[in-house]
Amino acid sequence: MKNIFRCLMIGVLLLGFQACSHFNSTTGTATSPTHASHTVTAMPSESARLTLQENQDLMKTPQTADETEDTVPEVASNDSSDQQLIDEALNLVQDSQDLWNEGQSDEAIAALDQSYKLILKISSDSESDIQQQKEDLRLLISKRLLEIYTGSSRTHRSIGDGAIPLVMNEHVEREIKSFQTIERNFFVESYRRSGRYQKYIAAEFRKAGLPTELSWLPLIESGYKDKAFSRSRALGPWQFIASTGYRFNLKRDQWIDERMDYQKSTKAAIEYLTSLHDLFGDWTSALAGYNCGEMNVVRAISRQREDYLDNFWDLYTILPAETARYVPRFLATLHIIKNPAKYGFTELTLDAPIQFDEMTVTKQMKIKEIASAINAAPELLEDLNPALRLQITPDYAYALRIPSKTGKVLEAKLDAIPECTLPVLAKHNEHRTYGGRIGGSNTAAYTVRKGETLSKIAKKYRTSVGAIAKLNHIRSSSKIHTGQKLKVPAKQTISSGYAQTKNHAQYTRYRVQSGDTLWSIATKYNTTVSKIRDVNSLSGNSLQSGQVIQVPSAS
Repeated sequence: MKNIFRCLMIGVLLLGFQACSHFNSTTGTATSPTHASHTVTAMPSESARLTLQENQDLMKTPQTADETEDTVPEVASNDSSDQQLIDEALNLVQDSQDLWNEGQSDEAIAALDQSYKLILKISSDSESDIQQQKEDLRLLISKRLLEIYTGSSRTHRSIGDGAIPLVMNEHVEREIKSFQTIERNFFVESYRRSGRYQKYIAAEFRKAGLPTELSWLPLIESGYKDKAFSRSRALGPWQFIASTGYRFNLKRDQWIDERMDYQKSTKAAIEYLTSLHDLFGDWTSALAGYNCGEMNVVRAISRQREDYLDNFWDLYTILPAETARYVPRFLATLHIIKNPAKYGFTELTLDAPIQFDEMTVTKQMKIKEIASAINAAPELLEDLNPALRLQITPDYAYALRIPSKTGKVLEAKLDAIPECTLPVLAKHNEHRTYGGRIGGSNTAAYTVRKGETLSKIAKKYRTSVGAIAKLNHIRSSSKIHTGQKLKVPAKQTISSGYAQTKNHAQYTRYRVQSGDTLWSIATKYNTTVSKIRDVNSLSGNSLQSGQVIQVPSAS
């Protein structure tokens, strides 16, 4: 019966994907589906593949966890509009959840309808990570609609604590050899960092009825780094992209990103892995889905000439190359951890487990000011609170992690800590200048410094390598040299302390009425939720009756 149900689930997912692939939202006509080609260098997955190199020979120069953390995904400039559609669709999904929680089911469904219309506008030839986010959103919208119509909510159920079979074959042996040689430092350092919270993760998996071996998955995902950031925009120890984070209730706003919180992202990983096991029936296939997305595995299953046997190795040769390597890589990790000496790892050590107290604060404060008040190193507090995006506590209740036995000290000094004002982000109507304007356009002059790359400059100016390359008529792969003059887009950066120019945008003064939501106001004035939030510096979706806000006119 389980296999019959699973086949039905896979069939529904596949039919849904094909229907979406064949429908052109612009013309309303049927089209041929286009599928992104999955190579080793294309990274469409949920996860940062920390040791995958950028050429076909994977075994020579693997990417390390350090390189992943410092690498900003180089998003082509023609994908920026698609990413904006994704972001706006995500905002609508979040609005829908808030509306549902408030008992406004009709409005919640309308917001989901609007979100789905937005993702239908996304080009079918966008980058693979955009397509993965689109896929995640389709699944999330479907799930939310089902919850609304059935009145159900997400629940956990035990699926047994059966161990993952420790298969040994040539593919696993190859990964063990890689860890023993060219990736030895990566493995040793990742194992050391695992001591901080691997035991906590294992305990959570045990409580959820999942194999505790899965607690070692972050070793190959992120090297147990809280802030590991991949080219595919995956973030945190479990390497969630934003859309999948939303699927599993990881909060992300201007203050925090819970993908970097090891406790909350672990709970999300448990839910995701559970749903994948429900779909595929075995852990190796579920892990393949975690790596490349469930739809890629579903498509691989659909291409088989014989019936699917619930066995990853049946799919091995037809999965994307990086996924085919991912599962043996995890099994190799388990083999080594089970018997380090057998594989020559006699130098392994563990960091001490993280220990902290929590104190709920509602005041905006800089982490360094809090650290000074309790006589602690700022780096320690930052390390304990990796989810804080700006190293500032938010303007709502936040469970701040502090060193053990410092709670009373902080409580006594809390009022004396200065309140911090969030830096204003220059969005659609403000621009920041660096070193002078160029011809009055929204660009700035920049002189390349020693050791800088296009990627580092793009990260600094919150833009993409593609945008800088296009502006300077060079290739994204071009090398730059110290002293070179570049034009950079002067947008989406912090405006405080810099010259600003404002476009003469039109705004409507609006007094919030009972029952109003950001989404309903945005719909009424033909604008977006994001723009209303930006103009009014709103961190969430809550509005109060009688509150006065500025509503930007449609652009």
